[in-house]
Amino acid sequence: MQKAIVSVINDLVTDQRVHKTCMYLHERGVEVTLVGRIKSDSLPLPERPYRTVRMKLNREHGPLFYLEFQWRLRNFLNENPADILVSNDLDTLWPNFTVARQRKIPLVYDAHEIFTEVPELIHRRFKQRTWQRLERKLLPHIKHMITVNDSIANWYHEKYGVQPLVVRNIPDKPSVVIHKTREEVGWPLDKKIIVLQGAGINIDRGSEELVQAMQFVHGAVLMIIGSGDVLPKLKQMVVELKLSDRVYFVGKVRPDELKALTRLADIGVTLDKDTNINYRFSLPNKIFDYIHAGVPVLSSKLPELKRIITNYNVGVISESHVPEVLAREVQHMLESPQYEIWKSNTARAAQELSWNNEKRRLDIVFDEILSKSGVK
Repeated sequence: MQKAIVSVINDLVTDQRVHKTCMYLHERGVEVTLVGRIKSDSLPLPERPYRTVRMKLNREHGPLFYLEFQWRLRNFLNENPADILVSNDLDTLWPNFTVARQRKIPLVYDAHEIFTEVPELIHRRFKQRTWQRLERKLLPHIKHMITVNDSIANWYHEKYGVQPLVVRNIPDKPSVVIHKTREEVGWPLDKKIIVLQGAGINIDRGSEELVQAMQFVHGAVLMIIGSGDVLPKLKQMVVELKLSDRVYFVGKVRPDELKALTRLADIGVTLDKDTNINYRFSLPNKIFDYIHAGVPVLSSKLPELKRIITNYNVGVISESHVPEVLAREVQHMLESPQYEIWKSNTARAAQELSWNNEKRRLDIVFDEILSKSGVK
């Protein structure tokens, strides 16, 4: 049996893309080990049919954290035999690249975003240039590269001459669907529910304006589910604007619970701004989560989001991040006779936008790799 080690820098709990990749390899008869880290606020890992390893580091952020992670990951890769390495994002690539080259084994690199253009780096030029040098040095030598949408694939092609395979991060259809009621979770029965969810509710992703917009929305509440660096600011805004009866914070939940909560919503929101290249070309996972939950979407007009909303007619594309405009768009969606059309269209979209369909694109990469080792 072939062995694969899949590396990621997060704590493994909420990263559904990495989990789906591991399951794809497991279903193809590969013995999979997923390695990441454990943080002070990490949730317990659900049971999975592959091995998981979460390293406990001395730090959770900062340059010394990254240096420790690179060193620990390289040691782990050196100490554990593997026939395939799968690196997720640039912060795991150097250890995987060096070990793969040393052992002469295949390396698959999955870029979930344009790492060097994330907001956390674009205003920190030394750190950004450090990661850019690493990317510039390694990417031209990567034979098997994957990314999440056409816009990002085109950017990498123009920048480095590589041609990543596009595999979108579309949800898997759950084998067991967990149903909850609003009574069970304590959500209001007499209000419409607006949901903003995700593991990256960060600055410049529209959440600040959405909270402000709730001043002008009537008959509805906003549920913010997940984590991110802007949450302390949002909570302070709720206090200052006296919106504690209109905006609620659910916090991090397990993926299966997140799906159950999202099904209770009337509208799902994804409002990333075009403030940097990484956001401009993003295709947030939440849009697929909303569609699979049967929830119409209010979306910003980024190209990848616009393509999904327009092609499947599952919601409204916002023309502005002005809070008053967002409020009018939310109110319009809740009251529009088009609402049932958008909702019914999510069912058709979910049939086409399924991981069962999308994962077949991974065959393009792994058929070649596994055929050389006799794995079908």
